[in-house]
Amino acid sequence: MVEKKSESANIEKKKGAYFAIGLLFTLAIVLALFEYKTFPTEIQQLGQLHLDVMEEEVIPVSTVAPPPPPPPPAPTTQIEIVEDDVEIEDELEIEDMEIEEDTKVEEIVIEDEPEEEVVEEEIFTIVENMPEFPGGTKKLFQYLGKNIKYPAMAKDAGIKGKVYVTFVVDKDGSIADVKVLRGIGGGCDEEALRVVKSMPKWSPGKQRGKPVRVQYNLPINFILK
Repeated sequence: MVEKKSESANIEKKKGAYFAIGLLFTLAIVLALFEYKTFPTEIQQLGQLHLDVMEEEVIPVSTVAPPPPPPPPAPTTQIEIVEDDVEIEDELEIEDMEIEEDTKVEEIVIEDEPEEEVVEEEIFTIVENMPEFPGGTKKLFQYLGKNIKYPAMAKDAGIKGKVYVTFVVDKDGSIADVKVLRGIGGGCDEEALRVVKSMPKWSPGKQRGKPVRVQYNLPINFILK
């Protein structure tokens, strides 16, 4: 007769549960071992402090020699006390400086040095050979037409006309003392002065074969086109 096992006594069904319980128990022991700390029971002895005490070296105090005494003062002039009865050989003779009415006083005359007279060279208006622009009058008007710029103010205001400029042609042909004799405004006067001052050197005027300073008047015409 074969014996039958009861279902309640069959441990094969609870094998998985036992295995899980055992695994959890093992993990708990391992974690406990990791968390366990040990503290040293022996107290380390502190090292002893060794101090090398050096004896202080006694430095002798140096004595400073006192400075030498100052040299004796130079001998002063001795003043002899003379009694009233003793006559003094060296006496000062004081001249009588009183001025009377008849006394003549020498007059000191300071002569003024004559001032140097500055002689200004004569400026001619008409000479035998009048000054000339390089290349002649035709080149002069070509130069003016090329270099004169009509002022914008004069254009807007419709200003036109002639500006009369006077200047001096020096002995070396340079232009000096440029002035406006009669202007028209609107910036034309300033433009005429600028162009005349920037002119190249002229051939100087000559009187009796010698170069002289000559005053020259030049009309500059401003025309709107």
